[in-house]
Amino acid sequence: MARDRLTGTTAVVTGASRGIGLAVARAMASHGAHVAMLARGADTLRREARAIGSQAIAVPCDISKAESVADAMRVVAHAFESEPDVLVNNAGTFSLAPIDQVDPDAFGADLATNLVAPLRLFRALLPGMKARRDGHIVTIGSVADREVFPGNAIYAPSKHGARALHEVLRLETRGSGVRATLISPGPVDTTMWDPIDPDTRSGFTPRSLMLRPEAVANAVIYALTQPDDVNVDELRLSRS
Repeated sequence: MARDRLTGTTAVVTGASRGIGLAVARAMASHGAHVAMLARGADTLRREARAIGSQAIAVPCDISKAESVADAMRVVAHAFESEPDVLVNNAGTFSLAPIDQVDPDAFGADLATNLVAPLRLFRALLPGMKARRDGHIVTIGSVADREVFPGNAIYAPSKHGARALHEVLRLETRGSGVRATLISPGPVDTTMWDPIDPDTRSGFTPRSLMLRPEAVANAVIYALTQPDDVNVDELRLSRS
């Protein structure tokens, strides 16, 4: 059933060269969707898109920059010969620092990726979805969109903000034919953790006990494949 509902649809997935974004791109392609994979690392992105096959295209893009997003949207529209049916806002940065050591410039840079960029993509794709009365926007959140932790003075505000953006989007699109879903997982074992090494730090979840990226991708597929009159407002994932 999932394959039938996604076959022939088109999607944009950000942060798609690794981790959750790559798992989502793979899962959507395996269910018959055509996927535009966006990320900054062009070489890795192209390699992963080739590995997926003809269902995927690599679109190098720095979503923190308006001109890069505009260029990417033109490439996507040309490749799909239409506007995308699905947007998965996944790309993000994760920085740790005590609040009195946070560099305001670093704070602004992370907000540009984690919070401003999703809004920029909403503006690019939502009008077309509303005009067609069809589309789905998925926001990949985090346990940090509800909870705060020491050292999260940059990440938690950005994820709380992304959650608020989703809530506004959900209210404003209800009844429009456009669906909006927030998927908020607990810690997920991706390369994001490599420089932090949580296995050696007190208070952090060991990587062996984290969720796998594929679990988040499965949640995305679940939300996307519900009947048109069902909106999955929010899914929160944790390790059982």
